[in-house]
Parts: sequence; C-alpha cells; structure tokens
Amino acid sequence: MVSLRDLILAHPDKTIDQLMIADVVSGEVGEDQEDIAKRITRYDLLALPITDQMGCLVGIVTYDDAMDVASEEATDDFHKSAGVTTSVGNLKDATIGLLYRKRVFWLVLLVFGNLFSGAGIAHFEDIIAANLVLVFFLPLLVDSGGNAGSQSSTLMVRAMATGEVVMKDWFKLLGREATVALLLGCTMAAAVSLLGYIRGDSLVALVLALSMVSIVMVGCVIGMSLPFVLSKFNLDPASASAPLITSVCDASGVVVYLYIASQILPGMSMG
Repeated sequence: MVSLRDLILAHPDKTIDQLMIADVVSGEVGEDQEDIAKRITRYDLLALPITDQMGCLVGIVTYDDAMDVASEEATDDFHKSAGVTTSVGNLKDATIGLLYRKRVFWLVLLVFGNLFSGAGIAHFEDIIAANLVLVFFLPLLVDSGGNAGSQSSTLMVRAMATGEVVMKDWFKLLGREATVALLLGCTMAAAVSLLGYIRGDSLVALVLALSMVSIVMVGCVIGMSLPFVLSKFNLDPASASAPLITSVCDASGVVVYLYIASQILPGMSMG
C-alpha cells in the first residue's frame, strides 16, 4: 500500500518498494461485515482492502460503507435489547401486523418465565401472611435487582460488540463486577433498611438490608454473565438485555428476599 501523500512527496529516484507498506491491514471476502467495520474503526482507515483466499485484491470497503454497517448493527442490537426479534425497518411506515409479529415472541415467552416469581411467592405464603409488611417492599427489592442486572448486561453487551471483551475475560470481570455489586448493594441497603425500620422494626430492617445486598449482587452477576452464556451457544448477546434480564432477576429476587425473611422473621411455616 502506498499513500498519495508519500507518493507525491517522495524523491523522484525512489522506487515503489521503498515507499510501500508491505504489512497491510486487510479483510477477506468471507468475513462478517461487522468485523470489517470494527477493523476500519480500530485502525482509523479511510478504506480497507478485501482479498480472496489466495491473498489477491478483489475490492475495497470504504469508511462510509463501514459506518452504514455499524448503524445497521447498532439498530439491530437496540431492537433485540428491547425484546424485538428483528428490525422493523422504518417505524413510521411499519404495519400493525409487522409490529405485533416482531414483539409477541419474547413477551409471550417471558410471561411463562414470570411464573417462577409467582411460584416463589406461593412457596413462602406463610411467612408473607405472618409479616404483611414484606409485601410493601417486594416490588422495590425485585426492581432493584432487575435494574442492576440490566445495567451490567448493557455494559457487557456493548463491550462485547466493540471487541473490548472476549469470552476468556469472563472470570476476571466476574470478580470486579461482584465487588462493584457489593458496594452498590450496601449503599442501597442503607437507604432501604431505614424505611424498613420505620414501616416495621429492626428485624424487618435487617431482612431488607441483607436482601438488597444479595439481590443486587445476584442481579449484577446474572446480568454480566448471561451475555457470555448466549455468546457461548452462538446466540446474540444483545438478547440478554432488558426483558430477559428483568424476568430472570425478578424470579431470583423474589426467592432470595422471601428466603432471607423466612430465616429471620417469626411466623415461619416451611412445611
């Protein structure tokens, strides 16, 4: 490769082999378009040469082409993160039937996933009946886990999409995410335990504090790990965002909260 600048400014006696760059960044015709777009962005190229399996030049991909691809992929990821199966094209021109088909699959699937939350509540109905104050804090705690999990998932999906994070980084990131989740959980626990003491007593405050720390940690770990799991099975990590993460964290949060309550508060009847 020879740049126009080097060619114009070079001494007339120099040959091309003295000016050219032999170690050229390139792509192959069989590569995924998203990988090519990432390479152009990483090396700040105006164009990327594309070669065949024999290493012969067959064409180029320009920066403009790469940006179009990046825009398409980002739109696709946004749709998947909201539980929309595929792109709907121009939203203003989309028909009712198209919007229905693109959204119904995940919503119906997650309806059955939310049955686990109901099963958890039914299993601990005795402790709830004996301590009705628990019901007041149930949405608060469960939503906190879902919010924390969605944050972790969004950060991880984006990092995987840009190539900052790969599968082998999971274990290293797990420890850091658990530490961050612990700090977040303790901060949120301090606030919610005060409400628990006002609405109930010191035992309720203790249950809420322990539950908040546990639920936030579980939510963050699930949110961080689920994109890696989907990627391991060759599924799009973007599918791990909002609806799926929220449903998983809701179910786990209900169980964690009511289990901790059953171990601390009076009125247990586990059998």
